[in-house]
Amino acid sequence: MAKIDVPQREDSAQDDTRATDLLHYIFSLPNLEAIRGNPAKVIEAIDDYSDNYKFLMNVGINKGGHVVSLIHQQKPSTMVEVGAFVGYSAIMFGSAVRECGGKQYFSLEINPVFAAVSSLLVELAGLGDFVQFLIAPCNVSLAKLVHDDMLENGQINLLFIDHWQKRYVPDLWVAEQLGLLKPGVSTIVADNVVLPGAPDYVEWVTASTAEKREKLKTAETLSTLKADSLADHIKKTGYGAGKVNLDNVLGNPNLIYETECHRYPLLNAEDALAVTKVVGLEK
Repeated sequence: MAKIDVPQREDSAQDDTRATDLLHYIFSLPNLEAIRGNPAKVIEAIDDYSDNYKFLMNVGINKGGHVVSLIHQQKPSTMVEVGAFVGYSAIMFGSAVRECGGKQYFSLEINPVFAAVSSLLVELAGLGDFVQFLIAPCNVSLAKLVHDDMLENGQINLLFIDHWQKRYVPDLWVAEQLGLLKPGVSTIVADNVVLPGAPDYVEWVTASTAEKREKLKTAETLSTLKADSLADHIKKTGYGAGKVNLDNVLGNPNLIYETECHRYPLLNAEDALAVTKVVGLEK
């Protein structure tokens, strides 16, 4: 049998253990039935575990509350998150999207352990029929959303990015070239842009269109398709082995962004959310 190259983070094994330990903790709670079907109570239980047992790098109440406020303001029909981890954001944001009349919530997760834990906790919170999980690298899942015509109106209203900081830009570029981000419609929120930090991402979403075009001239990756043909090509020929190389996709420098960074204090440092509105498209 051919060897399969499984992508992993350096701390993957430790994170896997924390995720499964959390699952054992939650399902051994004496008040399990009291929290079943209650998203806020499940979030409280996850926070209790993180505060008192093993720290979990979730978006948290403060930053998460900011995103929930955005959801209430914008009432997105379709929200996509990149990075499920233990399902914290899927529960918090999925509940808010559903309350606001939203129709779709997709959670993209590369790690099957995280996806399994998240799915069980989302089900416990009563959101199992609303939140959909796709288990694959983000760029592959984005291609699947397009190929299978899964997104209402072919667009993402609110995109939450919270996976590996080194993948923020490459995966955003795929979303851009797939045409999933629409001017006047889409908002992107990225977590942890200060700690651990995502300087390349912040540089991209705060740059002018001219600066982005210049940056792409020196990018290490090479676009294999014209900017307006990626989605059509995927719909016609599919994706995956022998198809479009999704690792070699450049961004769309013509999208015009307005970005604000909202900073939040931590115990001995601070972090920030980058909130980016897609406001135009330069011809």
